[in-house]
Amino acid sequence: MSGTSEGPRPTAGTPRHSAGPATTERHTAWPLAGTGGSEPHGYRAAFLAATLPMAVVDHEGLVVTANEALGVLLGRSAAALTSQSAADLLDLAADGRTWHAYREVLHGRRSRFRRTHRLKHPDGRALWAEVTVVPMPEQEAGASGGAGPRRMLLSVSDISDRRELQKRLRHLQMHDPVTRLPNRTLFFERLSAVLEAPPYDDGGSGRGRVGLCYLDLDGFKAVNDTMGHRIGDRLLAAVAARLTDCAAQDGPHRDGAHLVARLGGDEFAILVEDSAGTQQLTDLARTVLAALQQPFDLAGQRLSVSASIGVVERAVTGTSATGLMQAADTTLYWAKADGKARWTVFDPERNAHRMTRQTLSSTLRPAVERGEFTIEYQPLVGMADGVVRGVEALVRWNHPQFGMLSPNRFVAIAEEDGSIVQLGRWVLQSACRQARRWQLEHPADPPLFISVNVAVRQVWDSDLVTDVAEILAETGLDPSLLQLELTESAVMGSAGRPIQALQSLSEMGVRIAIDDFGTGYSNLAYLSRLPVSVLKLDGSFVRGFRYDDGAHPSPADETIVEAMVQLAHRLGLTVTAECVETAGQAERLRRIGCDTGQGWLYSRAVAPERIAELIGARPMTH
Repeated sequence: MSGTSEGPRPTAGTPRHSAGPATTERHTAWPLAGTGGSEPHGYRAAFLAATLPMAVVDHEGLVVTANEALGVLLGRSAAALTSQSAADLLDLAADGRTWHAYREVLHGRRSRFRRTHRLKHPDGRALWAEVTVVPMPEQEAGASGGAGPRRMLLSVSDISDRRELQKRLRHLQMHDPVTRLPNRTLFFERLSAVLEAPPYDDGGSGRGRVGLCYLDLDGFKAVNDTMGHRIGDRLLAAVAARLTDCAAQDGPHRDGAHLVARLGGDEFAILVEDSAGTQQLTDLARTVLAALQQPFDLAGQRLSVSASIGVVERAVTGTSATGLMQAADTTLYWAKADGKARWTVFDPERNAHRMTRQTLSSTLRPAVERGEFTIEYQPLVGMADGVVRGVEALVRWNHPQFGMLSPNRFVAIAEEDGSIVQLGRWVLQSACRQARRWQLEHPADPPLFISVNVAVRQVWDSDLVTDVAEILAETGLDPSLLQLELTESAVMGSAGRPIQALQSLSEMGVRIAIDDFGTGYSNLAYLSRLPVSVLKLDGSFVRGFRYDDGAHPSPADETIVEAMVQLAHRLGLTVTAECVETAGQAERLRRIGCDTGQGWLYSRAVAPERIAELIGARPMTH
């Protein structure tokens, strides 16, 4: 457009001379000084007298005329502004995007320009101004018989009061009313900004890391419950003040002090931008703990509190706000689980174990339905003759992600979430079917009994007696060939339903064995009143019998085991020794009087086909 002027362009589909006052007013031109044509006196008077700073600019952005209000705003007379560049006067070329949008309006390619930015008033104060530029109504043909060049109306609104109000409202919205600290919203806004900013290297220092101390007060609920929320709020405010002091003492980063925020309840966070490493974060956590352990004096009340802190420190690159907070929350949980009043640093290996546990827990139930579990069997061998008398069913999980998992990886999880009931019934049913199959395939040989582990939750959360009866009836297995193993801690001290269930199972002909005996109550007198027929000695005792490979046997273990075997026999119980690994152990246990043994000396847990080969075979040598 440089060097040329554009004439007025009529609106498409609208006659140049339409009837009616509204149409006439819309198209009536009100050119100001120097534009030619008619000039309604009322429009010009309003323009000049307006308190809103205004100017008319041409298609090149030069001021054609300005009112006194604009002159006052810019510290010049209105006449002195004529022919000046509006962009220079109002700093509209401050950035490329603003300058481009402004030029688009001047050239008729956009209908409006609006920008809010700071201007410096002649008296030295800064103000926020909203600059608006719009095309003026097209001119009617003047006395010259033609339309004049394109004109723009520029106005400047002082919105400093509105901005200040918005600032105050935002502060209220982004800060906690009790502690005056930034709240959760502002914290995550700041954290997101830190993580989205490009990393940088300050003189080879390798910065571009972020750290977080995430804490909550130990036992704060008790303060609220016993002393009231008013004292509780005062305590939170006092804690906030000490946290702010600790953050300031740690040293400011390039944008100011560390951000201290209250995330809700008694939870606080200290965000450390440009972290110098884990050591800085642990030093800060240690300082915070020491500060909070000093007594608080609150309106005559003297209180002492402690806190648990989760510490996370990592590179900004590759870190998300969600991931950082999940790690912090997990680490805070560890600090509380480890005893409270301490800080704990995020441990990727510990977290991987936790994540694995969560994955197993979430997929355990459907895994039973998908047939991901298998059963292996470990022989139970007569100590006197080496003949296989029975087998213990040991469940394995063929996990699609983690491979073959042993019971110690998932049984405790199954007990916690209740899926052990479903899994336990499947194991019981599968093992009884397999035992019956061996019996039918080898009718000339003495049948093997099958030993199946039962969790105490199976007794409480299901009708174990009914399940066992139905499975025995379905498979045709004699009850005397089924042995159910429960841990000592699960049986000892139990009353009510578990004892009734064990009694009913015993009356049915099923054998009851106490597994891992010797690690819990070890109350033989109590055992005499339970329907128990077998004790399985915990492997920790058996390991004390090793003479091989330079190992030193434990005389105390031998004495304890011998006494337990003798007492068990007097109570009419048989004894099985677990974890038998050497011939020396086996010989010593045989001489003491153990009835059966189980361990790697005889066989590891194997597939059912391998057990079939052992039925009727020669005795297993020691």
